[in-house]
Amino acid sequence: MNTKTIQTINNDEIEISTRRDFLKKLAYGSLLTLGGTDVASAAIRTIIQPHEYGRGRAYHHHPQPIHSRLQHSLSNRKPQRATNTLISHKTLHFEHTQTGDKLKLTYFENGHYLKDALKEINHLLRDYHTNEVHAIDTALLDQLFDLKQTLGTNKPLHIVSAYRAPITNAILRRNTSGVAEHSLHMQGKAIDIRIEGLQAHTIKNAALSLAKGGVGYYPESNFVHLDSGDVRTW
Repeated sequence: MNTKTIQTINNDEIEISTRRDFLKKLAYGSLLTLGGTDVASAAIRTIIQPHEYGRGRAYHHHPQPIHSRLQHSLSNRKPQRATNTLISHKTLHFEHTQTGDKLKLTYFENGHYLKDALKEINHLLRDYHTNEVHAIDTALLDQLFDLKQTLGTNKPLHIVSAYRAPITNAILRRNTSGVAEHSLHMQGKAIDIRIEGLQAHTIKNAALSLAKGGVGYYPESNFVHLDSGDVRTW
C-alpha cells in the first residue's frame, strides 16, 4: 500500500443517496449500465455454510465527525447483508495493484461459500509486505459483490490494500496519517479499492447506498475504503 498522505474529506462533500435516487442516476448515465457477470468456478468445490467463515465485528478507527443530517440518516439505517438464499452464485474479479496478481472466480454457489475459492481469495488479498495470509470476512466479499452489482460493472476490483499484518499496520501508522491502531484491515474485514473507469466518489456513493459497513473516501489517493464493521463514513 502506498504511504501517501491521506486527507479527510470535508463534511459538506459527503453525499448520501437513497437506493431509489441512486437507481435513477443509473438511468441518466451517471454510472455504467447494468451488465452481466461471467462465471468462473474454483477447481475443487469443497463447501462450507454461510456465516461459518470469517464473520463477526471488531473495533475500528474513529471516523471524523460528519454532518448531523448524514449522521442521523446513517444511524437510522439497519446494516444489511446480502440475501444469499436468492442468489445462485457470486463471482468476483480482482487485480492487485502492488503484486500484479489477478483472480476471477465464483466464491459462493447454491447457498454455500466455496472453501477452496475462499482460500484463493485469501492468498491474493494477503499482506504483500510479509506474505502473511488471513481469512477474509465473507461479509466483506458479499459487500464487494453487491457494490459491483449496484454499479453495473464487470471491471475488476483494483486492490490497493486488503489484509494487513499487525507489524505492517504499526509501521504504516508511524509513517502515514489516517492509519487506525485497531484497523479492521488486521482482521480481514477491510479493503481499499479502485475500479477502472469509475471515479472514487461514484464508488463511494454506491457503497453508501448499500449501508452495509464502513465507507472511507480518499480522493487524493483515488481509492475507497470498505469494511464489514458498523455502518459509518468518513
